[in-house]
Amino acid sequence: MERPGYLRIAAELRNRISSGEFHIGDQIPTLPELAEEYEVSQTTIRNALALLRNEGLIETRARAGTRVRERPPIHRLTADRYRNKTGVPSTPFTRDQNIGWSEYRLDKKFERVEATPELAALFECEPGAELLARHFVFFDSDQPHQMSTSYLRWDDVAGTPVADPIHEPWPGGTRAQLATLGIRVTLIRESFTCGMPTEHEAKTLRIGSGVPVIRYTRRHVTADGRVVEVAHPIVRRGDTTVVDFDIPLRA
Repeated sequence: MERPGYLRIAAELRNRISSGEFHIGDQIPTLPELAEEYEVSQTTIRNALALLRNEGLIETRARAGTRVRERPPIHRLTADRYRNKTGVPSTPFTRDQNIGWSEYRLDKKFERVEATPELAALFECEPGAELLARHFVFFDSDQPHQMSTSYLRWDDVAGTPVADPIHEPWPGGTRAQLATLGIRVTLIRESFTCGMPTEHEAKTLRIGSGVPVIRYTRRHVTADGRVVEVAHPIVRRGDTTVVDFDIPLRA
């Protein structure tokens, strides 16, 4: 079956952008010009451009036309981001972004909740167990790059500074917070998936509905196997995130 015309034209324009024919900041030909070039209606061109706009490849501004959008920088997630650094305040997010503390902003909302069956399975506890839910949006220079909900066991944090959002952001992140409570994390587990963003994710991260996202679940685990924190999910835009990891091999 032949593809709809707008999908074919979107693919051709996408290739023209990726090949460098249209550079960042270049103006895309007008609707009438593209309609004449591809011998289709302006409606078809409009639908093709809407698709590229949702993918974050182009943007349209009043009196400036449609231009190739500047691409956000690539960020690499490495296991090293969880290792404590000394000398300067940092968290795994600031290490991911390679930014200083002054460039970091965190929106937060805390609430007391009960473990759903899904969360109970991740915590390896009973459904209905009391948890502290911490909803975060992470900003780099006032641009949102990551969102997450982090859960802690209520019995571990009730009445402590960790349960008070006034102390966020906390240098060292969750691992440092737990250490102040005498809880030593010896293992971090992460599981990754990808997909298209929900309406809420697209709005929060300020991305088009056609930009994929990476979602991952993180668990902080103590030496005796007790899961003391679950972040589920952590969400980042997928087109600018690279996950790096080493696989040590025994000789």
